[in-house]
Amino acid sequence: MNRKKLIAGNWKMNGSLEANDALVRAVVAGLPAAGEGAGANVGSGADVALCVPAPYLAQVQSLVHGSALDLGAQDVSVHASGAYTGEVSAAMLREFGARYAIVGHSERRQYHGETDAQVADKAKAALSSGVTPIVCVGETLAEREAGQTEAVVKRQLAAVIHVNGHCISEIVVAYEPVWAIGTGRTATPEQAQQVHAVLRAQLHAASARDDRVRILYGGSMNAANAASLLAQPDIDGGLIGGASLKSADFLQIIAAASRAAAA
Repeated sequence: MNRKKLIAGNWKMNGSLEANDALVRAVVAGLPAAGEGAGANVGSGADVALCVPAPYLAQVQSLVHGSALDLGAQDVSVHASGAYTGEVSAAMLREFGARYAIVGHSERRQYHGETDAQVADKAKAALSSGVTPIVCVGETLAEREAGQTEAVVKRQLAAVIHVNGHCISEIVVAYEPVWAIGTGRTATPEQAQQVHAVLRAQLHAASARDDRVRILYGGSMNAANAASLLAQPDIDGGLIGGASLKSADFLQIIAAASRAAAA
């Protein structure tokens, strides 16, 4: 199946009202030209989303209205409502038009102690409100050097499959090697493809509709390496960090995704 590419920007804890306005307007304005000859594939070949800090959901919802951009959040609560100060429910995200929510990002696992079980429950909460979870999996440098990459990512994804098995085809998966996030290092296209193939096989074993699941690469994809990564058969897009904060770089990645989809 030729899955539509997805390029999702993760702004992390960055932004301001002024900076957001300039960035989103530049991305929206640049989308028609981003295909560089791909024509209609800018729209049909790649979906594009911006996952923004919760305080800016309303602003960015307004800025992307009527454009080809989708809105996403960076986290979601396992709870539907209640006495959970500081948490944001999936239903709240949906009210702001959020189509996606990142769950289990390595920074959430590292700094907030999120477990595989919590990530699985967050994915379930998102799905229950019609929000597509972007489920992040990935190994640390120590785990890779110990030869544990496959075991780690399969364990992380297995928890999500166990809790959401009946609707696992509705999620997005993002492979983000922790050692390549914000370090300037990145997996080679071949290294990334190897892990994506493992995840694809695991999804295939869990669901007859696994071909609907997009697996993104989330380890420092940028304008320079996007084309080679997106050319791999099991890399269906990217979860973009720093490069999503620069409109020119982000548009180049979108263009690379559109070209890959058209190839």
